[in-house]
Amino acid sequence: MAFGARMFKTGLAVTLALYLAMLFDFQSPVVAAIAAIFAMQPSIYRSWRYFLDQLQTSTLGAILAMLGGYFLSNQPISVGLVCILVIMICMKLKMGETIGLTLVTVISVMEASGQWDFALNRFILTIIGIVSAFLINILVFPPKPKEQYIKRIHIVFGKMSLLLRTAISHEMKDSVYRAEKKELETAIKSLSDKYNLFEEEQKKLKRAKYSQARQLVVYKQLLQSLRKGYEVLDAVENHYFQAERSELIDEQFDSNLERLMKYHEHILWKFEGKLKPNEDEAETMAENNEAFMEQVMCGPGADPGGLRLSVVAASMYDYGYQLDRLNRVADQISRVVEDKEQEEALFSWLRK
Repeated sequence: MAFGARMFKTGLAVTLALYLAMLFDFQSPVVAAIAAIFAMQPSIYRSWRYFLDQLQTSTLGAILAMLGGYFLSNQPISVGLVCILVIMICMKLKMGETIGLTLVTVISVMEASGQWDFALNRFILTIIGIVSAFLINILVFPPKPKEQYIKRIHIVFGKMSLLLRTAISHEMKDSVYRAEKKELETAIKSLSDKYNLFEEEQKKLKRAKYSQARQLVVYKQLLQSLRKGYEVLDAVENHYFQAERSELIDEQFDSNLERLMKYHEHILWKFEGKLKPNEDEAETMAENNEAFMEQVMCGPGADPGGLRLSVVAASMYDYGYQLDRLNRVADQISRVVEDKEQEEALFSWLRK
């Protein structure tokens, strides 16, 4: 596992929580450290939501724990019953993510068995841990999921491009291919998780800007294109080599995959502002995609492969369709950027 910012920040949050607990001379500062570990979140928005939700559930849990400890003592059966009650309340309030730390608060507070000052001590330690994690998350290497997302898109595309370009020729060693494909699957899942962060943030915010909504559409299409490329790999692995093929068919599939990867690469360059909008390329690619399907289904040497080759061709066709959608988005963004640059240049000339 690679060392990342979140690991580093979790360590800092634990350190800060322990120092604050010792600074104010609280007993059992380890409770604050545990709270800091639970409270570290992958985005600033989630940190804020977690902070608010955890504050509510921990307060409620501490109150129930103090009442339970006062009336029922701190016997194991009493602790278990209060924990069940707290879990039910958290689920009812739709704050399931806070259950873990809330139960830690309940158990540590019930240890006091009716001693209000000791119970309050444990509750404050929990709050110190939550606040420490929140502060570290927003002040030290604050999460930048959008920049990380775009960077990961290019890295994942590079992995997928290598696999697809060598899929038909079968040049890569089987062990290397399986390892690379597994890494690609994990990377796409990681991208899906990051996209879910953007989607969650936009849905929770009552007034999301139009530019943010448009950006979300772009991110979704970038991810969808990679998913469709991965589906092509699956189709090749599960069907292509099990079908009867001629050299002509191998050449057709290989060259079409090469065209698709080049097209995908050019689209990503458009998002970086390196290429101009190019409608001719999109039209040519669409025509090639249609022609490829006709060759596979009706062309010379098409019959031996049967249904299996049709499945692979269909997945490639769907991949090309998603790339066309992504290309239209890229062209629209390129035109908007180009218009802004021309407008700025005009105003700059007029000011002279």
